[in-house]
Amino acid sequence: MAADDRWPEFARQASELGVGSMLGFQLFVEGDQLGGLNLYAGGPGAFDDESQDIGQMLAAHAAVAVAGAEREENLRSAVSSRDVIGQAKGILMERHELTADQAFAVLARVSQELNRKLADVARELTDTRAVPGANRRRD
Repeated sequence: MAADDRWPEFARQASELGVGSMLGFQLFVEGDQLGGLNLYAGGPGAFDDESQDIGQMLAAHAAVAVAGAEREENLRSAVSSRDVIGQAKGILMERHELTADQAFAVLARVSQELNRKLADVARELTDTRAVPGANRRRD
């Protein structure tokens, strides 16, 4: 680490903390860069060809795990957004005697006018029972 001139400040600080060697791997799946896996050792020159092969295998497995976790989180978020949008539509439908399509159009229009995500507008409506921005002045 002390001799690495690619990242002088990082190398200096890592060396001061006792890091003698570092081996880094990019985590990616199907073109998506997910981060990096960095391995550290106390002594200089601690990593050899076998270390690189094993590290590459660990990085591949880690990338698959991270990608799977991200996909699961995205699905959970999508389901949550869909639920809150449905709740907001229901409030508008009952309160203003709108169809489902009309209620969605109201949410979409407010989202566009306020430059906010549709799910955020829906969440505010379900929390406050008021259409966001309904009391603002129109010029």
